[in-house]
Amino acid sequence: MEKRKLGQTNIEVSVVGVGCNNFGRRIHDVAVARAVVDRAIDLGITLFDTADVYGNGTSESFLGEAIGKRRAQVVIATKFGWGHPSGASRRTIVRTVEASLKRLRTDHIDLYQVHYPDPDTPIEETLQALDQLVRDGKVRAIGCSNFAAGQISAALDTSARTGTAAFATCQDEYSLLVRKIERDLLPLMRKRGMTLLPYAPLAGGFLSGKYLRGKPLPKDARLAYSSHHATEVINERNWGMADRLRDFAARTGRSMLDIAFGWLLARPVTASVIAGAMTPEQVELNVRAGSAKLSADDVAELDRITK
Repeated sequence: MEKRKLGQTNIEVSVVGVGCNNFGRRIHDVAVARAVVDRAIDLGITLFDTADVYGNGTSESFLGEAIGKRRAQVVIATKFGWGHPSGASRRTIVRTVEASLKRLRTDHIDLYQVHYPDPDTPIEETLQALDQLVRDGKVRAIGCSNFAAGQISAALDTSARTGTAAFATCQDEYSLLVRKIERDLLPLMRKRGMTLLPYAPLAGGFLSGKYLRGKPLPKDARLAYSSHHATEVINERNWGMADRLRDFAARTGRSMLDIAFGWLLARPVTASVIAGAMTPEQVELNVRAGSAKLSADDVAELDRITK
């Protein structure tokens, strides 16, 4: 599988990653999680993304157990700071990193990401604490998630001024249906040499092709059980776009997954598409979609359809 670097680091990751947010939430058996991880590694996936809050830590625990002795073959990305008071303070970081390392059964985290901005903690404090983790060898690189462009710019300027480790990546929602980060964030990332780890690449599954207008939502599908995501995604605008995308897929002989992944990977700023999977078969479909190569004309047409 093709690999790309995380920002300006020397860390390479597969262009398709596994989002482990289902572990401990929808997947409650470590054996099921292991089957997903095993198939992913077999197919060349190296990036596994989780967070300390997923399943109240169960996601990290399942991932650590599933990886086992293959730690050197994979890149582990995890996040902290969501749901913690002063989640990005030095005191919290020192505590959360140790808990994550223990659950993940490793002595280092490849990419440690601030899950959400912490308005109560100066960014300088956060970066100094993260820099110490890098110096101690507990973390290889740092990133941020769900930050506004102005917050990222301020953080990068702070790192440059203080000589601390700088954010290499951003993890944000990005898909053919959700393109708001194109206004400010993507231009900033290109300018500052950062790379993107887009999450929700299928808009909660809406771009998978399994949702049909006027039909009941598929059983156990994300939008069937998550009213929050359903409210944001299921609307007349998106139904219309999905119809046009389905027509494009049929005309070009591609699947909806091919289009969704191929479009994201055509963006030079994209390092790896973070895609959740409940089964080994879903991993296989994601990997196949990650190899889809869209022409410049295809990308331009998809941009026109979904702009």
